[in-house]
Amino acid sequence: MQLSADKGPHVALNAHLLSGRDSYRSAGVHHYILHLLRHLGDIKNGMRFTALLGADAPAPTSSLDLLRSHRDTSKPSTRILWEQLTQPRVLRDIEADVAHGPVFVGPLVAPCPVVTTIHDLSFMRFPHLFPPAKRLYLTLMTQLSARRAQRLIAVSQHTASESVALLGIPREKITVVYHGVDAVFRPLPAAKVAAFRQRRGLPERMLLFVGTLEPRKNVIRLIEAFARIYEGESKLAVAGGKGWLYDDLFAKVEELDLGDAVIFPGYVPNEELPLWYNAAAAFAYPSLYEGFGMPVTEAQACGTPVVTSTTSSLPEAAGEAALLVDPRDVEAMAAALKRVLSDEALRNRLKERGLTHARTFSWSRTARETAQVYRQAVA
Repeated sequence: MQLSADKGPHVALNAHLLSGRDSYRSAGVHHYILHLLRHLGDIKNGMRFTALLGADAPAPTSSLDLLRSHRDTSKPSTRILWEQLTQPRVLRDIEADVAHGPVFVGPLVAPCPVVTTIHDLSFMRFPHLFPPAKRLYLTLMTQLSARRAQRLIAVSQHTASESVALLGIPREKITVVYHGVDAVFRPLPAAKVAAFRQRRGLPERMLLFVGTLEPRKNVIRLIEAFARIYEGESKLAVAGGKGWLYDDLFAKVEELDLGDAVIFPGYVPNEELPLWYNAAAAFAYPSLYEGFGMPVTEAQACGTPVVTSTTSSLPEAAGEAALLVDPRDVEAMAAALKRVLSDEALRNRLKERGLTHARTFSWSRTARETAQVYRQAVA
Protein backbone atom coordinates (compact mmCIF):
# COMPACT_ATOMS: atom_id res chain seq x y z
CA MET A 1 0.00 0.00 0.00
CA GLN A 2 1.33 3.45 -0.90
CA LEU A 3 -0.23 6.64 0.50
CA SER A 4 0.23 10.11 -0.92
CA ALA A 5 2.55 12.44 0.99
CA ASP A 6 -0.31 14.63 2.19
CA LYS A 7 -2.44 11.77 3.49
CA GLY A 8 -1.45 9.85 6.58
CA PRO A 9 -2.52 6.27 7.28
CA HIS A 10 -5.57 5.29 9.32
CA VAL A 11 -4.08 3.49 12.33
CA ALA A 12 -6.05 1.14 14.57
CA LEU A 13 -4.54 0.50 18.01
CA ASN A 14 -5.51 -2.47 20.14
CA ALA A 15 -6.25 -0.85 23.52
CA HIS A 16 -8.01 -3.82 25.11
CA LEU A 17 -5.35 -4.00 27.84
CA LEU A 18 -6.37 -0.61 29.20
CA SER A 19 -7.61 -1.21 32.71
CA GLY A 20 -9.54 0.89 35.17
CA ARG A 21 -8.92 -1.51 38.04
CA ASP A 22 -6.63 -0.90 41.01
CA SER A 23 -4.27 -3.78 40.30
CA TYR A 24 -0.97 -4.55 38.60
CA ARG A 25 -2.87 -4.60 35.28
CA SER A 26 -3.17 -0.81 35.60
CA ALA A 27 0.61 -0.42 35.78
CA GLY A 28 3.34 -0.56 33.08
CA VAL A 29 1.75 -1.51 29.76
CA HIS A 30 -1.52 0.18 30.72
CA HIS A 31 0.32 3.49 31.09
CA TYR A 32 2.20 2.93 27.83
CA ILE A 33 -1.07 2.49 25.90
CA LEU A 34 -2.81 5.32 27.75
CA HIS A 35 -0.10 7.94 27.17
CA LEU A 36 0.55 6.83 23.60
CA LEU A 37 -3.11 7.26 22.70
CA ARG A 38 -3.43 10.61 24.44
CA HIS A 39 -0.41 12.07 22.64
CA LEU A 40 -1.19 10.52 19.28
CA GLY A 41 -4.46 12.43 19.53
CA ASP A 42 -2.45 15.66 19.53
CA ILE A 43 -0.67 14.87 16.26
CA LYS A 44 -2.02 16.95 13.35
CA ASN A 45 -0.38 15.56 10.25
CA GLY A 46 -3.22 14.02 8.29
CA MET A 47 -3.16 10.75 10.22
CA ARG A 48 -6.28 9.20 11.70
CA PHE A 49 -6.26 7.05 14.82
CA THR A 50 -8.88 4.61 16.13
CA ALA A 51 -8.53 3.04 19.58
CA LEU A 52 -10.10 -0.41 19.79
CA LEU A 53 -11.43 -0.82 23.33
CA GLY A 54 -13.00 -3.49 25.46
CA ALA A 55 -16.55 -3.00 26.72
CA ASP A 56 -15.45 -1.70 30.14
CA ALA A 57 -12.11 -0.09 29.32
CA PRO A 58 -11.67 3.58 30.30
CA ALA A 59 -11.76 6.10 27.45
CA PRO A 60 -8.17 7.35 27.01
CA THR A 61 -8.96 10.62 25.22
CA SER A 62 -11.65 12.39 23.25
CA SER A 63 -9.27 13.53 20.50
CA LEU A 64 -9.25 10.27 18.53
CA ASP A 65 -11.86 7.77 17.36
CA LEU A 66 -12.99 5.14 19.86
CA LEU A 67 -14.52 1.80 18.87
CA ARG A 68 -15.75 -0.44 21.69
CA SER A 69 -16.27 -4.16 21.57
CA HIS A 70 -19.56 -5.50 22.89
CA ARG A 71 -17.59 -8.07 24.86
CA ASP A 72 -15.84 -7.63 28.19
CA THR A 73 -12.28 -8.53 27.21
CA SER A 74 -10.77 -8.02 30.67
CA LYS A 75 -10.67 -11.82 30.92
CA PRO A 76 -7.48 -12.99 29.14
CA SER A 77 -9.10 -15.87 27.23
CA THR A 78 -11.83 -13.57 25.86
CA ARG A 79 -9.29 -10.93 24.90
CA ILE A 80 -7.10 -13.47 23.09
CA LEU A 81 -10.05 -14.70 21.04
CA TRP A 82 -11.00 -11.12 20.18
CA GLU A 83 -7.43 -10.28 19.11
CA GLN A 84 -7.10 -13.19 16.70
CA LEU A 85 -10.66 -13.87 15.51
CA THR A 86 -12.63 -10.62 15.77
CA GLN A 87 -9.94 -7.98 15.31
CA PRO A 88 -9.16 -8.87 11.65
CA ARG A 89 -12.80 -8.32 10.71
CA VAL A 90 -12.90 -5.02 12.63
CA LEU A 91 -9.75 -3.82 10.85
CA ARG A 92 -11.33 -4.62 7.49
CA ASP A 93 -14.65 -2.97 8.37
CA ILE A 94 -13.03 0.32 9.42
CA GLU A 95 -10.56 0.22 6.50
CA ALA A 96 -7.48 0.49 8.68
CA ASP A 97 -4.17 1.03 6.89
CA VAL A 98 -2.07 -0.09 9.89
CA ALA A 99 -2.83 -2.19 12.99
CA HIS A 100 -0.75 -1.65 16.14
CA GLY A 101 -0.43 -4.37 18.75
CA PRO A 102 1.11 -2.29 21.58
CA VAL A 103 1.82 -5.20 23.92
CA PHE A 104 3.76 -8.07 22.30
CA VAL A 105 0.92 -9.50 20.21
CA GLY A 106 -0.66 -8.45 16.93
CA PRO A 107 -3.27 -10.17 14.76
CA LEU A 108 -1.64 -13.07 12.94
CA VAL A 109 -4.07 -12.66 10.04
CA ALA A 110 -4.79 -9.04 9.14
CA PRO A 111 -6.00 -7.09 6.09
CA CYS A 112 -3.29 -4.44 6.61
CA PRO A 113 0.32 -4.08 7.79
CA VAL A 114 0.93 -4.71 11.50
CA VAL A 115 3.23 -2.92 13.96
CA THR A 116 3.98 -4.65 17.27
CA THR A 117 5.68 -3.26 20.38
CA ILE A 118 8.09 -5.52 22.27
CA HIS A 119 8.49 -4.39 25.90
CA ASP A 120 10.85 -7.09 27.15
CA LEU A 121 11.52 -10.79 26.71
CA SER A 122 11.78 -11.74 30.37
CA PHE A 123 9.45 -14.70 29.84
CA MET A 124 12.12 -16.17 27.53
CA ARG A 125 15.19 -15.16 29.58
CA PHE A 126 13.66 -16.16 32.95
CA PRO A 127 10.96 -18.73 32.12
CA HIS A 128 11.03 -20.20 35.64
CA LEU A 129 9.80 -16.88 37.07
CA PHE A 130 6.45 -17.06 35.24
CA PRO A 131 3.39 -19.26 35.62
CA PRO A 132 3.59 -21.94 32.87
CA ALA A 133 0.45 -20.88 30.97
CA LYS A 134 1.49 -17.22 30.92
CA ARG A 135 5.02 -18.09 29.81
CA LEU A 136 3.92 -20.42 27.01
CA TYR A 137 1.33 -17.98 25.65
CA LEU A 138 3.69 -15.00 25.64
CA THR A 139 6.56 -16.96 24.10
CA LEU A 140 4.52 -18.48 21.29
CA MET A 141 2.44 -15.43 20.41
CA THR A 142 5.33 -12.97 20.65
CA GLN A 143 7.43 -15.10 18.30
CA LEU A 144 4.60 -15.44 15.77
CA SER A 145 3.58 -11.77 16.05
CA ALA A 146 7.14 -10.51 15.64
CA ARG A 147 7.61 -12.53 12.45
CA ARG A 148 4.23 -11.44 11.08
CA ALA A 149 4.67 -7.72 11.78
CA GLN A 150 5.95 -5.32 9.12
CA ARG A 151 7.72 -3.27 11.82
CA LEU A 152 8.63 -3.82 15.46
CA ILE A 153 8.96 -1.14 18.13
CA ALA A 154 11.40 -1.89 20.97
CA VAL A 155 11.25 0.27 24.09
CA SER A 156 15.05 0.28 24.57
CA GLN A 157 18.25 -0.61 22.75
CA HIS A 158 18.54 -3.62 25.04
CA THR A 159 15.10 -4.88 24.02
CA ALA A 160 16.01 -4.40 20.37
CA SER A 161 19.13 -6.52 20.86
CA GLU A 162 17.12 -9.17 22.71
CA SER A 163 14.57 -9.27 19.87
CA VAL A 164 17.36 -10.03 17.42
CA ALA A 165 18.94 -12.66 19.68
CA LEU A 166 15.83 -14.45 20.94
CA LEU A 167 13.24 -13.86 18.21
CA GLY A 168 15.57 -13.93 15.23
CA ILE A 169 14.27 -10.60 13.92
CA PRO A 170 16.53 -8.57 11.56
CA ARG A 171 17.74 -5.43 13.36
CA GLU A 172 16.66 -3.22 10.44
CA LYS A 173 13.04 -4.23 11.08
CA ILE A 174 13.17 -2.77 14.62
CA THR A 175 12.84 0.87 15.72
CA VAL A 176 13.72 1.91 19.27
CA VAL A 177 11.14 4.27 20.79
CA TYR A 178 11.65 5.06 24.47
CA HIS A 179 8.85 5.54 26.98
CA GLY A 180 8.07 9.04 28.18
CA VAL A 181 7.60 10.53 31.64
CA ASP A 182 4.21 11.95 32.58
CA ALA A 183 4.21 15.62 33.62
CA VAL A 184 2.61 14.67 36.97
CA PHE A 185 6.01 13.35 38.07
CA ARG A 186 7.81 16.43 39.38
CA PRO A 187 9.13 17.83 42.67
CA LEU A 188 6.19 18.80 44.91
CA PRO A 189 5.98 21.53 47.59
CA ALA A 190 7.64 20.50 50.83
CA ALA A 191 4.51 21.22 52.87
CA LYS A 192 2.40 18.94 50.66
CA VAL A 193 4.94 16.13 50.96
CA ALA A 194 5.21 16.57 54.74
CA ALA A 195 1.42 16.39 55.08
CA PHE A 196 1.40 13.17 53.04
CA ARG A 197 4.11 11.63 55.23
CA GLN A 198 2.17 12.52 58.36
CA ARG A 199 -1.08 11.16 56.96
CA ARG A 200 0.57 7.87 56.01
CA GLY A 201 2.83 7.63 59.07
CA LEU A 202 6.01 7.61 56.96
CA PRO A 203 9.48 8.61 58.19
CA GLU A 204 11.76 10.96 56.25
CA ARG A 205 14.29 8.13 55.89
CA MET A 206 12.09 5.95 53.72
CA LEU A 207 13.27 3.71 50.93
CA LEU A 208 10.72 3.12 48.18
CA PHE A 209 10.18 0.40 45.60
CA VAL A 210 7.38 0.64 43.01
CA GLY A 211 6.46 -2.24 40.74
CA THR A 212 4.34 -5.33 40.29
CA LEU A 213 5.03 -7.94 42.96
CA GLU A 214 6.53 -10.78 40.94
CA PRO A 215 9.89 -12.60 41.09
CA ARG A 216 11.67 -10.71 38.30
CA LYS A 217 11.53 -7.49 40.33
CA ASN A 218 14.00 -9.04 42.81
CA VAL A 219 12.26 -7.58 45.85
CA ILE A 220 13.37 -10.45 48.10
CA ARG A 221 17.02 -9.38 47.72
CA LEU A 222 15.99 -5.78 48.31
CA ILE A 223 14.39 -6.83 51.61
CA GLU A 224 17.52 -8.78 52.54
CA ALA A 225 19.71 -5.74 51.72
CA PHE A 226 17.45 -3.46 53.75
CA ALA A 227 17.70 -5.85 56.72
CA ARG A 228 21.47 -5.37 56.71
CA ILE A 229 21.23 -1.58 57.12
CA TYR A 230 18.06 -1.29 59.20
CA GLU A 231 18.65 0.53 62.48
CA GLY A 232 15.10 1.14 63.65
CA GLU A 233 14.57 4.61 62.21
CA SER A 234 13.77 3.94 58.56
CA LYS A 235 11.20 2.04 56.55
CA LEU A 236 11.07 0.23 53.25
CA ALA A 237 7.83 0.76 51.31
CA VAL A 238 7.16 -1.92 48.68
CA ALA A 239 4.39 -0.40 46.58
CA GLY A 240 2.68 -2.30 43.79
CA GLY A 241 -0.15 -4.62 42.92
CA LYS A 242 0.16 -8.36 43.47
CA GLY A 243 1.23 -10.06 40.27
CA TRP A 244 2.28 -13.70 40.64
CA LEU A 245 4.54 -15.91 42.81
CA TYR A 246 4.75 -13.23 45.49
CA ASP A 247 4.12 -15.20 48.70
CA ASP A 248 7.86 -15.52 49.39
CA LEU A 249 8.10 -11.74 49.83
CA PHE A 250 5.80 -11.71 52.84
CA ALA A 251 7.46 -14.83 54.24
CA LYS A 252 10.88 -13.15 53.97
CA VAL A 253 9.67 -10.11 55.93
CA GLU A 254 8.45 -12.40 58.70
CA GLU A 255 11.61 -14.48 58.64
CA LEU A 256 13.77 -11.36 59.10
CA ASP A 257 11.43 -9.91 61.75
CA LEU A 258 10.83 -6.74 59.71
CA GLY A 259 7.08 -6.60 60.12
CA ASP A 260 7.19 -3.03 61.48
CA ALA A 261 9.87 -1.81 59.05
CA VAL A 262 8.60 -3.06 55.66
CA ILE A 263 5.20 -1.83 54.52
CA PHE A 264 3.12 -2.96 51.55
CA PRO A 265 0.74 -0.17 50.52
CA GLY A 266 -0.49 -2.19 47.53
CA TYR A 267 -1.26 -0.77 44.12
CA VAL A 268 -0.78 3.01 44.12
CA PRO A 269 -2.93 4.98 41.63
CA ASN A 270 -1.10 7.29 39.26
CA GLU A 271 -2.46 10.46 40.88
CA GLU A 272 -0.94 9.48 44.26
CA LEU A 273 2.32 8.00 42.97
CA PRO A 274 4.21 11.35 42.72
CA LEU A 275 3.62 11.86 46.46
CA TRP A 276 5.25 8.51 47.24
CA TYR A 277 8.29 9.32 45.09
CA ASN A 278 8.62 12.77 46.67
CA ALA A 279 8.25 11.37 50.19
CA ALA A 280 11.08 8.87 49.72
CA ALA A 281 14.68 9.57 50.72
CA ALA A 282 15.73 7.21 47.93
CA PHE A 283 14.16 4.94 45.34
CA ALA A 284 15.39 1.35 44.95
CA TYR A 285 14.68 -0.65 41.80
CA PRO A 286 16.87 -3.78 41.79
CA SER A 287 15.01 -5.61 39.02
CA LEU A 288 16.75 -8.53 37.34
CA TYR A 289 15.44 -7.65 33.89
CA GLU A 290 13.46 -4.76 32.40
CA GLY A 291 12.44 -3.66 28.94
CA PHE A 292 12.83 -0.04 29.97
CA GLY A 293 12.08 0.69 33.64
CA MET A 294 9.56 3.53 33.84
CA PRO A 295 9.68 3.81 37.67
CA VAL A 296 13.37 4.81 37.44
CA THR A 297 12.70 7.86 35.24
CA GLU A 298 9.53 8.71 37.19
CA ALA A 299 11.49 8.81 40.46
CA GLN A 300 14.21 10.91 38.84
CA ALA A 301 11.61 13.35 37.52
CA CYS A 302 10.43 13.81 41.12
CA GLY A 303 13.96 14.60 42.29
CA THR A 304 14.39 11.32 44.18
CA PRO A 305 17.85 9.66 44.22
CA VAL A 306 17.82 6.23 42.55
CA VAL A 307 19.61 2.95 43.18
CA THR A 308 19.03 0.45 40.37
CA SER A 309 20.55 -2.49 38.53
CA THR A 310 23.47 -2.83 36.16
CA THR A 311 21.47 -5.29 34.07
CA SER A 312 19.28 -5.21 30.95
CA SER A 313 17.88 -1.79 29.98
CA LEU A 314 18.17 -0.16 33.40
CA PRO A 315 21.46 1.64 32.66
CA GLU A 316 19.67 3.19 29.65
CA ALA A 317 16.76 4.34 31.78
CA ALA A 318 18.98 5.62 34.61
CA GLY A 319 21.73 7.26 32.54
CA GLU A 320 24.50 8.81 34.65
CA ALA A 321 21.99 9.81 37.31
CA ALA A 322 21.78 6.75 39.58
CA LEU A 323 23.87 4.33 41.61
CA LEU A 324 24.07 1.05 39.69
CA VAL A 325 24.58 -2.28 41.49
CA ASP A 326 24.63 -5.96 40.61
CA PRO A 327 21.06 -7.01 41.49
CA ARG A 328 22.25 -10.45 42.63
CA ASP A 329 24.78 -9.03 45.12
CA VAL A 330 22.91 -8.33 48.35
CA GLU A 331 25.96 -6.90 50.10
CA ALA A 332 26.66 -4.43 47.27
CA MET A 333 23.01 -3.45 47.24
CA ALA A 334 23.03 -2.85 51.00
CA ALA A 335 26.17 -0.72 50.70
CA ALA A 336 24.61 1.40 47.95
CA LEU A 337 21.41 1.90 49.93
CA LYS A 338 23.34 2.89 53.06
CA ARG A 339 25.49 5.28 51.06
CA VAL A 340 22.58 7.07 49.42
CA LEU A 341 20.75 7.41 52.74
CA SER A 342 23.74 8.74 54.66
CA ASP A 343 25.52 10.93 52.08
CA GLU A 344 23.60 14.18 51.62
CA ALA A 345 26.03 15.50 48.98
CA LEU A 346 25.51 12.33 46.93
CA ARG A 347 21.72 12.61 47.23
CA ASN A 348 21.81 16.21 46.03
CA ARG A 349 24.07 15.29 43.13
CA LEU A 350 21.83 12.40 42.06
CA LYS A 351 18.76 14.60 42.42
CA GLU A 352 20.09 17.27 40.05
CA ARG A 353 21.37 14.75 37.52
CA GLY A 354 18.11 12.83 37.68
CA LEU A 355 15.95 15.88 37.04
CA THR A 356 18.04 16.74 33.98
CA HIS A 357 18.06 13.17 32.67
CA ALA A 358 14.32 12.62 33.12
CA ARG A 359 13.57 15.66 30.96
CA THR A 360 14.99 13.82 27.94
CA PHE A 361 11.97 11.46 27.98
CA SER A 362 8.53 12.71 26.91
CA TRP A 363 5.35 11.00 25.77
CA SER A 364 4.91 13.54 22.97
CA ARG A 365 8.25 12.38 21.56
CA THR A 366 7.17 8.75 21.99
CA ALA A 367 4.01 9.48 20.00
CA ARG A 368 5.84 11.32 17.21
CA GLU A 369 8.40 8.58 16.76
CA THR A 370 5.71 5.89 16.90
CA ALA A 371 3.70 7.70 14.21
CA GLN A 372 6.79 7.63 11.99
CA VAL A 373 6.92 3.84 12.38
CA TYR A 374 3.32 3.64 11.18
CA ARG A 375 4.28 5.53 8.02
CA GLN A 376 7.23 3.18 7.49
CA ALA A 377 4.93 0.15 7.82
CA VAL A 378 2.77 1.23 4.87
CA ALA A 379 5.57 2.67 2.73
